[in-house]
Amino acid sequence: MVFSSLSFLCIFFPIVFALNQVLPSIRAKNILLLIASLVFYSFGEPVYVLLMIVSALANWAAGIALTKTSRTRLVVGCAVVANLGLLVVFKYADMLIGCINGLFGSNVPMTNLPLPIGISFFTFQAMSYVIDVYRKEVDAQHNFLHVLLYISFFPQLIAGPIVKYHDIAQQLTDRHASVSDMACGLRRFCIGLAKKVLIANNMAVAVDYWYSVAPTDLNALAAWMAALAYLMQIYFDFSGYSDMAIGLGRMFGFHFKENFNFPYISTTIQEFWRRWHISLSTWFKEYLYIPLGGNRKGKARTALNKLMVFFLCGLWHGAAWTFVVWGLIHGAFLMLESVVPLKRLPRALGHIYTLLVVCLAFVVFRADSLGQAGAIFVQMFTAWDFSDASMMILMRQMTPVFVVAFAGAVIASLPVKDALARMGSSNAPTYLSYGVSALLLVLCFLSLSSGAYNPFIYFRF
Repeated sequence: MVFSSLSFLCIFFPIVFALNQVLPSIRAKNILLLIASLVFYSFGEPVYVLLMIVSALANWAAGIALTKTSRTRLVVGCAVVANLGLLVVFKYADMLIGCINGLFGSNVPMTNLPLPIGISFFTFQAMSYVIDVYRKEVDAQHNFLHVLLYISFFPQLIAGPIVKYHDIAQQLTDRHASVSDMACGLRRFCIGLAKKVLIANNMAVAVDYWYSVAPTDLNALAAWMAALAYLMQIYFDFSGYSDMAIGLGRMFGFHFKENFNFPYISTTIQEFWRRWHISLSTWFKEYLYIPLGGNRKGKARTALNKLMVFFLCGLWHGAAWTFVVWGLIHGAFLMLESVVPLKRLPRALGHIYTLLVVCLAFVVFRADSLGQAGAIFVQMFTAWDFSDASMMILMRQMTPVFVVAFAGAVIASLPVKDALARMGSSNAPTYLSYGVSALLLVLCFLSLSSGAYNPFIYFRF
């Protein structure tokens, strides 16, 4: 398990931040951040630190090789295969073995290899570096420590956002964190922590309970509440981590791109993916969709490219058919939107359509199996039993804390800050936000001191 939240907040981060402030040069700061990142990762995966270092070394060597040979396609091809091979061995081997055993009646033993935390994130970042060098978008980095820091930087190492090399290549050697940057970064970190601790964790308690009971014990209200609570849990869990990573990065002088932009206000699935997990969707667009031909080779090829991208997007999330089907659902609706003019729907209907698709797809994403997801769907639309015994499962989790957290989640999922800024002066919302952030931090400390622990959902990806 990685650092506990309190250990990170009270010990690790303050020490690293203070040392970073007193060190005089970028080179010294980079060495400090590299050591801190490796130590941070080693608390969760002591052995797999070596795996990450070897991965970074291989990709650094591939970048150097691209500058010394004319056979660049062969080099980049080998690098991509090696990176994907790493994912296959540690993440997908048992899924493949299970499929083979099921199809052919064989009894090939499972590998049961522990999944390195954040392997999908640092592998995609490593590929980003090699491909950027191959495309001549950046120069090959001759300093291995810079590549290793890019891949291992602790704020976003284990759950994103996925940082593409061309976005921060300059910042590895030339960056500065002003007082304003540090203040804004700390505020962003507090907001992200509150999203996780005060909202996502409270949603998780209820969701875990509702998904642990037999689906047939859920009535329609409980099934829908489980789906809606998970809709909020995964958004505030993942966007909370992204906010924390962006905030911490800014405090050290790194400017990461946004990863979420109020996705639940979308009116189409296409818009949803412009707002949800932006770093992953743009990664697939830049490094897979466009190289496959994008939308330049006819409607049939475009549809096939989208389906391929979302099949792999689902598979990226985990070695289970639930994730694959979740990805294919999104791919199918994107294909539908390219044929049916759903963009012309009234905004209210567009919101309802998009949220319904996203919510139902997340039922598949959260379920332990496709069978469980199907059973929950049945309950959502047919279980109109509201007897006392049936309502007990719903009401057991409808505590005041849950209700307040859910209401807060609904409000916070909307661009309220922009509306307040338009209503008042430009400075008042800013000053108020710092006070609110301080209050949220205190509430988070009180919650964390209770000892409850809910790991980030995307740690397992």
